[in-house]
Amino acid sequence: MALGPRLDLRQSQSLVMTPQLQQAIKLLALSNLELEAYLAEALEGNPLLDTASADESGGADEPGEEPPASAAEAPDTDQALASDAGTADDLDVDFAEERFHHDSASDSVGLSGTGEDIDFDSFAEAEGTLYDHLLAQVGERFSGLEAMLAEQIVALIDEAGYLRADLADLAQRLGVPLALVEAVLAGVQSFDPSGVGARDLAECIAIQAREADRYDPAMATMIAHLDLVAKGAFPQLKRICGVDDEDLADMIRELRGYDPKPGLKFGGDRAQAVVPDLYIRQTAKGWAVEVNSGTLPRLLVNRRYYAELAKGAAAKSKAWLSEQLAGANWLVRALDQRQRTIVKVASEIVKQQEGFFLYGVAHMRPLTLRQVAEAIGMHESTVSRVTSNKYLSCARGLFELKYFFSSGISATDGDGAVSAEAVKSRIRALIDAEDAKAILSDETIAQKLAAEGHDIARRTVVKYREAMGYGSSVQRRRQKALAG
Repeated sequence: MALGPRLDLRQSQSLVMTPQLQQAIKLLALSNLELEAYLAEALEGNPLLDTASADESGGADEPGEEPPASAAEAPDTDQALASDAGTADDLDVDFAEERFHHDSASDSVGLSGTGEDIDFDSFAEAEGTLYDHLLAQVGERFSGLEAMLAEQIVALIDEAGYLRADLADLAQRLGVPLALVEAVLAGVQSFDPSGVGARDLAECIAIQAREADRYDPAMATMIAHLDLVAKGAFPQLKRICGVDDEDLADMIRELRGYDPKPGLKFGGDRAQAVVPDLYIRQTAKGWAVEVNSGTLPRLLVNRRYYAELAKGAAAKSKAWLSEQLAGANWLVRALDQRQRTIVKVASEIVKQQEGFFLYGVAHMRPLTLRQVAEAIGMHESTVSRVTSNKYLSCARGLFELKYFFSSGISATDGDGAVSAEAVKSRIRALIDAEDAKAILSDETIAQKLAAEGHDIARRTVVKYREAMGYGSSVQRRRQKALAG
């Protein structure tokens, strides 16, 4: 075969991920709150993007106004909104009709108009941090060198209220006597909340017992042997403390009344409530699925502003404007497609898990991403993105979309399977209902589940039990003995 240069023509197919396609995939995976931040950046970067308020009857253009020729060549999404803005009359809700809107917190107000359903706690200011609370008390109790030492100690107290530092190292670093540091720490340990500044759990409990005037020799001995309390070694505790059964029960009751982490009453950021991305409700015509558009701005393309800027603009400026217009049109179209895809996936989840929405977790079915993807004609990866970091609100509460996907446990009679979540729910019910004198072993729980038609091994029971935070039968027996 001769060697030499040659020119060949070959035809092949390949999938090219355009920047717009990559952005569309990214939008699909964002939750509503994440998308809100993304759109805020888009509104800043593109002058042709605008938002419409609910009381705006028109879009960015006047009715009947012809778009410029260059705009007509762009994708046909004139004044398209990410979610229907509508007029003020359209936004009125007749609660007698089979439609519902939850676009804002005010939609949750009771129908009586009294506002009794409003969670006023959500409007409260965040509490100050533990550090701020302790620092304010330093100025009231100390002055001079002692105040400086107290501030150093307070800065070393963690969020649970414990001092995580060695006093000898602190004294050496600051060049002061160890006795002075210990004296200042004793003062800090008298601060509110009671038990703050302790170096371990025993010292934290002892501080609280002293302030409650319950730190007698028997209580001091019990606090020094907290490991025996945890083990439930009551006979040994009675012998060491020198008390009878009644006194021991009173001491344990007092012990349980103390706070092992007093600092957690303060500090930290205010917990943020999860905002649902979808609302599910049963109507006379079936299940209704609605996207929570209240967290998203109503996005539109301002073609009138485009026309004004394009008049007399240079060629480079017109090219930039055309690029911004195409980007704005694409974003509006991508948002609309995102809404439709989310509703389509959520509707199929509701259809597959109708038993859960009607009767509870015990009736959940095993479900996989592939099953939903095949039912709605989408790729499995698309369903995975849609269900990531998104929550739905229904009559049974707030749930992450991923919650509805779980493996199945086969039935002993061979008739179908049940969701792993349903089995976990049953294990939880069995453990919560057990008597202190008849704690169920993992083998017993597995036998009970088998009698109910669930083919589950003992090791699977152990795995589910530990995942739900329940201890072994021995640990639960000790806990119930302490509670008694």
